[in-house]
Amino acid sequence: MREFLMTRRARLTPADVGLPAGGNRRVPGLRRAEVATLADVSVEYYAKLERGDVAGASASVLESLSRALQLDETERRHLHHLARAADGIPASGRARRRATAQQPARQGLQRTLDAITGGPAFVRDRRQNLIATNALGTAFYSPVIGDGGRVPNLARFQFLDPASRDFYPDWELFAAMCVGIMRAEAGRDPHDRALQDLVGELTTRSETFSRLWSAHDVRTHGAGTKRFHHPVVGELVLSYEELSVAAEDGLALLVYTAEPGSPSAERLQILASWASDAGVRSAVHDRSGP
Repeated sequence: MREFLMTRRARLTPADVGLPAGGNRRVPGLRRAEVATLADVSVEYYAKLERGDVAGASASVLESLSRALQLDETERRHLHHLARAADGIPASGRARRRATAQQPARQGLQRTLDAITGGPAFVRDRRQNLIATNALGTAFYSPVIGDGGRVPNLARFQFLDPASRDFYPDWELFAAMCVGIMRAEAGRDPHDRALQDLVGELTTRSETFSRLWSAHDVRTHGAGTKRFHHPVVGELVLSYEELSVAAEDGLALLVYTAEPGSPSAERLQILASWASDAGVRSAVHDRSGP
């Protein structure tokens, strides 16, 4: 919480919030007193919040802070999640989880994925593990899945595998998105030990991850368009939609589709034929290890 509030304050200027610039500014961004004024709280109380002492902060105070710091919707939810965690309440409303070895996907969930044939579809958890895929998803993510020695993890692939820079032509954008999503998930449950361990591993092994993590930027996936370069079929420009798996907290279903009649749609068909000829399996959940 302390670092999140400090980084949000540092990115704003007095001009951004309609205040005079004044003089003798030793650091960029707003002063604590200016944020307190904008949020209609005392300087002492805001200083307390920025020290991380947020237990008991009311929803109205958090909303005032969100407006003062010009947080977007994802950042606003992240602020509330951090405050709830300080009160000992997980954002999911469920009991805190202990880290466990990755469990196979439910048969019903796998059948749902298998029923999606027009595009790559997969399920990931909040730790960026690929839990299950349809057949086209397995072929699509073959660079991520590799030889199956461990559960495929999108974050490890992004920051630790040189092949990711070929697979993601817009690598820097994907890196920022990946870290922003992980930051948001960490805010939902700061006590997730497996996620903490993953962050620790990536922080020590990737300078880029460490830098992005320290920025405290958060984001959600939702929907949009991404560009890939697949080793079998080349460039793919795909739209994506993310859906929450209501039956299992923390799981998300993502589906990629191509514009009908586009070169990417033709290449997806070629990839599907390649997957069929190569006998690509439609699940990745039987990998060993967390």
